[in-house]
Amino acid sequence: MGKILIVEDDELIAELERDYLEASGYEAEIELDGNKGLEKALSGEYDALILDVMLPGKNGFEICRRVRETLNLPVIMVTARKEDVDKIRGLGLGADDYVVKPFSPAELVARVRSHIRMHERLLEQSRESRSQSIIIKDWEIVPEERRVYRNQEEIPLTNKEFELLLFLAENPNKVFSKEVLFDRIWGMEAMGTTATVTVHINRLRDKLEHNPSNPQIIETVWGAGYRLRVD
Repeated sequence: MGKILIVEDDELIAELERDYLEASGYEAEIELDGNKGLEKALSGEYDALILDVMLPGKNGFEICRRVRETLNLPVIMVTARKEDVDKIRGLGLGADDYVVKPFSPAELVARVRSHIRMHERLLEQSRESRSQSIIIKDWEIVPEERRVYRNQEEIPLTNKEFELLLFLAENPNKVFSKEVLFDRIWGMEAMGTTATVTVHINRLRDKLEHNPSNPQIIETVWGAGYRLRVD
């Protein structure tokens, strides 16, 4: 069903959590030290992380922050600290849930199961949306997510930059004048001039072309307009 890492310095609590998880069909592993717990968590071998806050070595907040920098998996923090500021900090660092001791082990297992299922659904939705993406050389445009990647690295675009790029990508190799692009993206009633199109084309080139001064994909067709070239 899944492999869970428990990072908890109270061995009795950790073993109780492990026993309940294993009784529910999960594989569970315990680490009592924060430094070693972080090392294991970053290995990518686990489907969820149960994380205490007060740990020898690195504390749970630091582990959560480091994990969130590179991995996407459910993180449930379990701690005796009841202050709202600690809960807010943990959730702000990317924890999916925050359980205060003493707690019901059965409830903890239910929360772990719920977050793993939710995580799996989100991954499936992401895979479905990515399957509908537009691939152009080393660019990937994901319309449903309104995201663009180059060599799998996300490139942040403004709304109008994205809409302009998407329109060109959905009409590859076709030449559009600045007037047509302004009408399609900004609308006839919008304030501004066709120079707005030139500015946004240049911004897209700066962000996406390997050599913006010699663009290979978003081309200028002199006297006619622009096209997105797909060989």
